[in-house]
Amino acid sequence: MRGSDFLLHVLWLVLFQAAAGWCQANITSMLAPQADRVMALEEWEERWHEGRIGFHQPQVHKMLENNIDKVLAGRTGVRFFFPLCGKAVDMKWLADMGHSVVGVEISEKAIKEFFEENNLTYSAEPVPAIPGAKVYKSSEKNISLYQCDLYNFSSSIDGQFGAIWDRGSLVAINPRDREKYTSLIISLMAKDCRYLLDTLLYNPELYKGPPFFVPDEQVHSLFGNSCDIELLHSVDALTDRQRNWGLDYLTENVYLITLKSS
Repeated sequence: MRGSDFLLHVLWLVLFQAAAGWCQANITSMLAPQADRVMALEEWEERWHEGRIGFHQPQVHKMLENNIDKVLAGRTGVRFFFPLCGKAVDMKWLADMGHSVVGVEISEKAIKEFFEENNLTYSAEPVPAIPGAKVYKSSEKNISLYQCDLYNFSSSIDGQFGAIWDRGSLVAINPRDREKYTSLIISLMAKDCRYLLDTLLYNPELYKGPPFFVPDEQVHSLFGNSCDIELLHSVDALTDRQRNWGLDYLTENVYLITLKSS
């Protein structure tokens, strides 16, 4: 390598590292207001027991409905994973279409209500690999819901998935756990997996969460090394409910994330 080429290479590396450092510092600054916010699993269970589940939607989520063709990409019988699934009616909607669904949820009440409210009979059995965990299985549909800590779940428990619908999971986990969460999600993605991710943008100085603020820059920082990321939608999602939280704007971003071809 000639001296001038070497100098240009070194300069490029220095600029690249400086830009990466600035980007990470910028992300850290944006996340600072919620960085130390922690929700214990018991608090989520308490919300379910008290019926404080304003995040639950009684109908299929529009962002899933509007993008289902992109998620399926012509495939049939796709295995869907729902992290922190709650009692999302989306699961039955997909099962009715002939897909299989695996969800993970800490609240036993949420899981039982899902089956009961959808008139599905079910059975429960222990999960030997996860002490204290149970898996609830529908008798009529291909739906299995694991009651356990999400981070105790892995591909060794129930394989990998062709699709993931993350409507309220990344925005619900504790902000400090996002790298751990990302590693888990990527490990659950089959080669052809199409991961639909829903995030929220707002001023984190005005509301402590959850749901938490997840900037576009962090989505790329978390997934960009392993995945291709496509922003499908960015829409104004502010309603009176969020105004009551003190927010003056709320943007909903929906991404399609796929593993990079090696």
